[in-house]
Amino acid sequence: MATLADRLDHVLGVKAAEGLQEHFDMQTVEDLLRHYPLRYATQGQPLTEEAPEEGQHITVMGRVTKTELRPMKNRRGSLLKVNLDTGGARPVEITFFNGDKVRYLVKEGVRAMMSGTVHWWRPDRWNLSHPDYLILPEKGDGSIESLTTVHGGGALRGLAQSAKGAGGVDISFFEREFIPVYPSTAKVQSWDLLRCIRQVLDQLDPIDDPLPEALRTEHALLPVSDALRLIHLPEHKADIEAARGRLRFDEAMALQLVLAERRHQVEGRAAKSCPPRTDGIAAAFDKRLPFELTEGQRAVIDEISADLSRSHPMHRLLQGEVGSGKTIVALHAMLQVVDNGQQCALLAPTEVLAAQHYRSLTKMLGDLGNAGELGAADQATKVVLVTGSMSAGQKKAALLDAVTGEAGLVIGTHALIQDNVEFFDLGMVVVDEQHRFGVEQRDALRAKAKDAASPHLLVMTATPIPRTIAMTTLGDLETSVLTQLPRGRSPITSKVVPAKVKPAWVDRAWERIGEEVAQGRQAYVVCSRIGDEEENGKGKGRKAKAEEEKEGPTTHSAVDMYEMLGSGAFKDLRVGLLHGRLPTDEKDRVMRAFNDAEIDVLVCTTVVEVGVDVPNATVMVIVDADRFGVSQLHQLRGRVGRGKHAGLCLLITETNPMGTAMARLEAVAGTTDGFELAVLDLRQRREGDVLGAAQSGTARSLRLLSLLDDLEVITAAQQLAREIVESDPGLRNHPGLASMMRAAVDGERLEYLAKS
Repeated sequence: MATLADRLDHVLGVKAAEGLQEHFDMQTVEDLLRHYPLRYATQGQPLTEEAPEEGQHITVMGRVTKTELRPMKNRRGSLLKVNLDTGGARPVEITFFNGDKVRYLVKEGVRAMMSGTVHWWRPDRWNLSHPDYLILPEKGDGSIESLTTVHGGGALRGLAQSAKGAGGVDISFFEREFIPVYPSTAKVQSWDLLRCIRQVLDQLDPIDDPLPEALRTEHALLPVSDALRLIHLPEHKADIEAARGRLRFDEAMALQLVLAERRHQVEGRAAKSCPPRTDGIAAAFDKRLPFELTEGQRAVIDEISADLSRSHPMHRLLQGEVGSGKTIVALHAMLQVVDNGQQCALLAPTEVLAAQHYRSLTKMLGDLGNAGELGAADQATKVVLVTGSMSAGQKKAALLDAVTGEAGLVIGTHALIQDNVEFFDLGMVVVDEQHRFGVEQRDALRAKAKDAASPHLLVMTATPIPRTIAMTTLGDLETSVLTQLPRGRSPITSKVVPAKVKPAWVDRAWERIGEEVAQGRQAYVVCSRIGDEEENGKGKGRKAKAEEEKEGPTTHSAVDMYEMLGSGAFKDLRVGLLHGRLPTDEKDRVMRAFNDAEIDVLVCTTVVEVGVDVPNATVMVIVDADRFGVSQLHQLRGRVGRGKHAGLCLLITETNPMGTAMARLEAVAGTTDGFELAVLDLRQRREGDVLGAAQSGTARSLRLLSLLDDLEVITAAQQLAREIVESDPGLRNHPGLASMMRAAVDGERLEYLAKS
């Protein structure tokens, strides 16, 4: 018999366990049983995918309708061309390179499962080349010869060929109504996984259910033992739905318990109350504003003000569209804290953004931000900047202002987290673009607070987060949303420029920039890479350089684009270059020159993605736009249209006009609704990545819970988790829930949750 915690080599044997660990990072029985079917093949409903991704490993099932043996052109032997009717619009085209051998098994009329890598050879046609395959028996045919599997050197070679006993796949299993199909690899096929899972289920001991029976009854949930068995071996469609419902709830519950625990811990800390004052710097700043705040800004300012007035730390997320005025809201909150004798730290992810915040905040404050200088206002505070590349003298002066309390607002990058940075009395931490920072970095800065008091925390993002995502990844934060743009903000028009199909449109893009500059305005040209990598290939091996020359350049670099445009289309304009590898003083000089309209066109990388505010810039051309993500494109184009003139964003791409990348770009061009684009982005990136499957390198991610579609499940789990943690902090009276939380969410996942 076996338990969920047992090692796979003890249950399946060393060879099978090594293959599962190598290709899926599975180590225990539970790891294997949590590898749920991707879908199910059913009798009369053959299995297919209409448009899988290039390079994706898939499994299809159907009936062979045509075979054709052809001689190879450049070597001995024959190809077998096969059409597999999978029930789709057209048969799946399959090629076998050992056609002389395969034709005796893969014959017209046989039923088969085939597993291989997708190759698109035309915009509307794809095939599988030399897949592994399983010839399936016809209904009622129980002979061993009816089940034939051929592997191309798979890690678990021949596992599916065992008929009965030793956990093998019983031939009659393929006469079932529902045949599970698993996420697989070229080395471990779906039927290999099925064999291993059946062997484990045959030996599995009863499982102690982590959910109390009363809770299961209230939410109509199966026992976990039944759910784990039925997800793999369903008899009816209702079995699949019931099993998924229980396991989906478990995933939501585990995450919400983690977030509820963290929320409870935060609320248990003490913080200095910072109520608003009518005679302080915040009130003076309000009176001087040259424009009227939006209703949304006012509402969020009131929410934050109420949080700051309490005696436990604020823990709030402020998200808003590009240009929605988050900086004003954050500054007002910081001034309220300064009015109560404490300091604020603003943490930015890049030096360019930190310097931009420093300039914009000092400009907005005017004489309210130059305490200690002639002409300073009575209520004035001091604003200082701390970055890693500052000179020793500059940094020493800034750090002295922070430790003595002279500076009320301290703005910086990761340099603020260093041990030598001290504050006189840190009362609030503001984190901009919060997804760039880990929880350990935020906590390192918050730990610099005085005595036992915790500073208030405000994290900001211009990347819209759909409600279910926020509830699942940021459930320990209260959320405020700014959707209304400030008055006077101009609209942005976006257009896709298909360079391969319409090369003349690229020339027209450069002309449009020239027309805008002639009107006294400015433009960005954004590239996906810098371009001076290792001095254009020096240091690369001969093979790597040969491959590069053979394939040709796949992207346009900022350095090359700067040289090309500066000597070509923009030879009569003032062109600047900005990227992350420039010295800090050079980056600052270029950014200042662009701010002061001394540069007409700024060729740059994504260092301008967030925070850069040049109202006179009206056009942005994004080169190789298909190399950027949806949210990144939305962030980038938010740099134009920030003044009184309308913005224009041109997305240049050489991608396939019929491909998914072009569809993504057209979607970006078709809307400026950041929340709509965030949903699109998450669907295309696959939701597992949201919780760090790619970042942690493991398969331990959300498998069934949809962060976009399962609002009802997430909401129920959140409410229940908060109630349980409130009555039983630490889950001492709920050992099952505590173990479920620990098992489902490992350390890497918790770290990424804090970054999401």
